[in-house]
Amino acid sequence: MVKKRIVAVPLAAILGTAAIAALVGPLNGYAETPDGGALKAVSDFDAIADTSARSKAIFEEASRVLTHPRCINCHPATRSPTQGEDKHPHVPLMNASQGPLGPPGLACSTCHGAENRPIVGSRLKSIPGNAHWSLAPASMAWQGLTVGEICRQVQDTSRNGNRSHADLVRHMGEDHLVGWAWHPGAGRSTPPGSQEALAALIAAWTNTGAECPD
Repeated sequence: MVKKRIVAVPLAAILGTAAIAALVGPLNGYAETPDGGALKAVSDFDAIADTSARSKAIFEEASRVLTHPRCINCHPATRSPTQGEDKHPHVPLMNASQGPLGPPGLACSTCHGAENRPIVGSRLKSIPGNAHWSLAPASMAWQGLTVGEICRQVQDTSRNGNRSHADLVRHMGEDHLVGWAWHPGAGRSTPPGSQEALAALIAAWTNTGAECPD
């Protein structure tokens, strides 16, 4: 008789595998998707003579990144992230009410590592990952807000982590997790432009008075 060898599998690995299997279920948003194209350059707004109007127009352009699924999925209206191009509820259901890294026993790092992981033979294509992977704080929930509301929230130091305008430019231009949006792994679209182009727009927005659209 051949004895079967029993191999102990860590709980996290089991949960991660189950999560991957569940994620393959909803197929919307997991086909190969195009990038978001280009962002307008700051110079494209020079023709707007009124400084206030120019500032608002610049933020409108930057908002094409901020409201893209790669960003908005991690700035949900609740403490549960969304996913995919259609922003459907995260599978498995996650709740970060006790912290931005997920609930005890099923932290984000159960499935999300420091880098994107390709999945061979799956329509999911890949599992996103980044060393800074976490949900945005509740004070920075963007889903369901207008561009003007997001604008006012972004520069409100009581909600944005006490960031000054200069801090916002650095955050948008240098933060690793922000930059991940343009390198999200196979099967996901990218926002328009680049992280550098976004930072240039945010800098121009602050330099013109950081005016917000209505």
